[in-house]
Amino acid sequence: MTTAPDVVIVGGGVIGAACARQLALAGSRVRLIERGGTAGEAWRASAGILAPQIEVPIDDPLFELGIAGREFYRENGPQLREATGTDIGLSEGGILQVASRENEVETLKARVAWQRQHGHHCEWLDPDEVRRDWPWLASSLGGLLAPRDGYLDPVRLVAALRADAVRLGVQLVSDNVTSLSRTAGRVTGVQGGEWHPSDHVLLAAGAWSGRIGNLPRPISVEPVRGQLVAYPWPEGIPPTTVFGLGGYLLPRGKEGIAGSTMEHAGFVPEVTEAGVAAIQARAEQLVPALQGARILRAWAGLRPGTPDGRPIVGREPELEGLWYATGHGRNGILFAGITGQIIADLLAGEPTVEEEEVLRPERFWSR
Repeated sequence: MTTAPDVVIVGGGVIGAACARQLALAGSRVRLIERGGTAGEAWRASAGILAPQIEVPIDDPLFELGIAGREFYRENGPQLREATGTDIGLSEGGILQVASRENEVETLKARVAWQRQHGHHCEWLDPDEVRRDWPWLASSLGGLLAPRDGYLDPVRLVAALRADAVRLGVQLVSDNVTSLSRTAGRVTGVQGGEWHPSDHVLLAAGAWSGRIGNLPRPISVEPVRGQLVAYPWPEGIPPTTVFGLGGYLLPRGKEGIAGSTMEHAGFVPEVTEAGVAAIQARAEQLVPALQGARILRAWAGLRPGTPDGRPIVGREPELEGLWYATGHGRNGILFAGITGQIIADLLAGEPTVEEEEVLRPERFWSR
């Protein structure tokens, strides 16, 4: 490690790996630092859902960014497979969100109308249509079908992004970064078990971003625990992704992944009886065939949440060379690829997407 990299990235999860790959594609020398261990990593406790048309509300400025994030995998999934031999498990089979209350019917119908007006494929299905095509679901008042939404396997995705980044020349190292180094108004690198010099540092440490010492200001990111549960996929039911009753179920191999929780529990990535019971109740109400099925496993991770629910992506205005890519909450997988593109464009001084303005770090500090 005698040559200092152009960019040091703190955080080797899905956001850091995606940024490292994109920066390497742009010609930068990159060192990607992962902290080692797996406890609490958000991407390991992600279902890998790509559902901007289901989860992003009407008029949200991140809607189009979510669509771009989903399409990133449609375009890059085959490239990653060819370059690394790893299939990211992308499914484009669509997602159904059912309504169980009248107010949900109104909300989903409005969402369908708005999305169609903006040129996106989705449709409203009445209760008879839902019952005909998804007879194994609990009774509903209809549903929104987003045929281009889908999911992928987060573990495979991170493996593919890291492998392709290394192929492109990224140095992947393990270290516990404790502080930022700076002098005369600019960064000089980061300090962990060893010194990592660089003129540019990208902070992509997820829920741990605010724990890095010597930052110019506190970062508005906190851990939000999310728990997941795996069932055997019910026999006789085709692989389908469904949302409803406050939860979801998606297929992965022979399992059904049900989730999830959002808990402010600090840095405690533990599975709890209460969390598992809540997921179980919603999943079994949504898909009655799960009632009585044994739970194969349960796990948890710490998602990086922000006060307004939007990621923090961009440059630190008070310290030259410091950049942020953190706070992606429960949509880290969806936004990872497009975040890498935004960061690469920003470091190259090129124009970025319009939505970058609502992601800028100083939005919390300039009020």
